[in-house]
Amino acid sequence: MSLTLSMPSFRKGDRAAPTFRRPPLVPVLAALAVALALAVLIAVATGGVSVPLDRSLSHLASLLGLPGTPLSERDWMVLTMLRLPRIVLAAAVGVTLGVAGVALQAVFRNPLADPGLVGVSSGAALAGSAAMVLGVSGLGLARSGLSLATVLPLAAFLGALAATVLILAISRRDGRNSPATMLLAGIAVNAMGGAGIGLFSYLGDDLALRQMTFWMMGGFGGSGWAQIGPAMLLMGLATAGLLAGARRLDLFAMGEREAFLQGLDPHRFAVRTVLLVALGVGAAVAVSGLIGFVGLIVPHVMRILLGPVHRRLMPATALAAAVLLVLADTVARTIAAPADVPAGLLLGAVGGPFFLWLLRRRAGALGGA
Repeated sequence: MSLTLSMPSFRKGDRAAPTFRRPPLVPVLAALAVALALAVLIAVATGGVSVPLDRSLSHLASLLGLPGTPLSERDWMVLTMLRLPRIVLAAAVGVTLGVAGVALQAVFRNPLADPGLVGVSSGAALAGSAAMVLGVSGLGLARSGLSLATVLPLAAFLGALAATVLILAISRRDGRNSPATMLLAGIAVNAMGGAGIGLFSYLGDDLALRQMTFWMMGGFGGSGWAQIGPAMLLMGLATAGLLAGARRLDLFAMGEREAFLQGLDPHRFAVRTVLLVALGVGAAVAVSGLIGFVGLIVPHVMRILLGPVHRRLMPATALAAAVLLVLADTVARTIAAPADVPAGLLLGAVGGPFFLWLLRRRAGALGGA
């Protein structure tokens, strides 16, 4: 059976897929890699403290034993301890959320699925809020020797997993997941998560409340190498696992019966994918807060460009999402300098109208779900 057809979630009410010739994958990946490199260079040179790119490159040349002038101690500290960690984190979170969005859309067989929209991020945020307010001792882990930086990603993972499993169970009808029920369940889980976060905000002290407020807006300010280390490891493991399953996602997208006939256990594969999504999204939320629409906007654009085949779609989405978040963070920390606007607010301003357009475009399919 050909995998060049659209995903089964694109029903008769959907518009026809584009008829233009799909570009080869390698040139697209090369172009996205160049775009990511340019975005990183722009981010390195841009900020409240200007570190011009030519000076940074000159410093790099001096480190390699080539003719060049080292940076001043202040510029070196700004670059290595403040700017580079948040650039690396923004790219990693973008990769994780983009790949997780593609995987969720395949599991739910719904192009509107997104970690933020279906409640996965809300579940992670609720568990993360509990960890921040209660602390390591309040969670009964005082004797474990674990720090909050380690506990927070694990708590967010468990919250994301619980929310995902709940939504899957509610939306499943006659052996299939109903897209309309899934979206409604996501709204309910988001509401419950918001209520729980509000409760922890009420119970927390002033420091915890301030920390939660900025965390919920989504951003990468204050990121350091030590703080992002555990989450980066979890995000890397989750993303690698999802990318490794791209070919099996193609089988799964054809339908559970067809996938079973091709030797894939659909239920076990769906559970494995959900676990990986929860792990990656939980870790991403733990270090960046709530950043929405990345897993919706980027996969949709890449699907239009490259088609629905996941072994083409997932790596392109990973790179494109990294470019988006690195640029969004660069704009966020320069648009109102010296103030640092949360990147999640900027993406929400763009993603909200995009989702309304996409929802209207898919209204026929949702009405028949």
